Amino acid sequence: MSVFVWVETFEGAMNPSSREALAAGKTLADGLGVGVTALVFGGNAAAIANEAGQYGATTAVICDDATLNDFRLEPYAALLTKLVQDHSPKVVLAVATNRGRELVASSAADTNSGMIAEAIELGLDGEAVVATKAAYAGKVLGKMALRGTGTKFVTIRGRAFKPQEQNTSASITVTTVAAVLTEDAIASKIESFEQEVGKVNLSDAAIIVSGGRGIANNPKNAPADAGDATIWKAKDGFATVITPLAEMLGAAVGASRAAVDAGFIPYDHQVGQTGKVVNPDLYIACAISGAIQHQAGMRNSKLIVAINKDGDAPIFKLARYGVVEDVYNFVPALTEELKKRLGK
Repeated sequence: MSVFVWVETFEGAMNPSSREALAAGKTLADGLGVGVTALVFGGNAAAIANEAGQYGATTAVICDDATLNDFRLEPYAALLTKLVQDHSPKVVLAVATNRGRELVASSAADTNSGMIAEAIELGLDGEAVVATKAAYAGKVLGKMALRGTGTKFVTIRGRAFKPQEQNTSASITVTTVAAVLTEDAIASKIESFEQEVGKVNLSDAAIIVSGGRGIANNPKNAPADAGDATIWKAKDGFATVITPLAEMLGAAVGASRAAVDAGFIPYDHQVGQTGKVVNPDLYIACAISGAIQHQAGMRNSKLIVAINKDGDAPIFKLARYGVVEDVYNFVPALTEELKKRLGK
């Protein structure tokens, strides 16, 4: 009996967010009086299992089979379900990435087990798992409990739990198992990956600098051949105001839905209810009014700074620090000051 933590991997390396899952799993395991078992599927599994041991796992189950080198739901869910059926863990836990959500939900359905998704806090009531979840676009926090004697499935929101300090001297007991499905039995095939290089992922970012509809209020004049001047100004604003600040801080660039819908920046930068939900250590909102849909995606940021020339903008009610100023006046000055202080 233990707490299973699925360790997400890509190209033979651990997804850093899985360290958060190991920490959350250890909290539950300590309360239940059991250990943490890391589940590692795919290439380089043994080395990743050892790394999991340095972040809280006491045992690991690995399957270094070619069918598991790239994530595909069919072989991953089949193996996880078999492990649950064979070992009856107290809890199965993973980070709520796209893959984690899909895998945990599939195995919970296969085993007819209860599941809580997107927990931001975890605790115990006896052997019941009690989770805090955000509802109504983050305006309300609710508690849910999984009771009974069966395995309980949980996904946690990324960056909601702090990883343990790495213990490089920790050891781990590793068990190797065979894959459940052969390649012939797997319908989906992966041909290749396309990966953007040099950009910080919004979901993993510790710092995010976001721009909103107000970025269009650039006092500069568009060149004669710029076409739609409003869109030109906004695109220019992201490139010359938002991105330099983000690069200075090693941050990701985000955007509100209004900025995305207006064509100022691509959809994959959108933060909000219909975009990405983020939990950075620092979120800087530039010319974002702070509609409830945007707040749903960033209200759990640890520190929020708002820069907006409208002092009545809703974003100021959520921010720890607020600057009432035009972003075109304040942000470049902030970037220059950071450049001096950081020696860049």
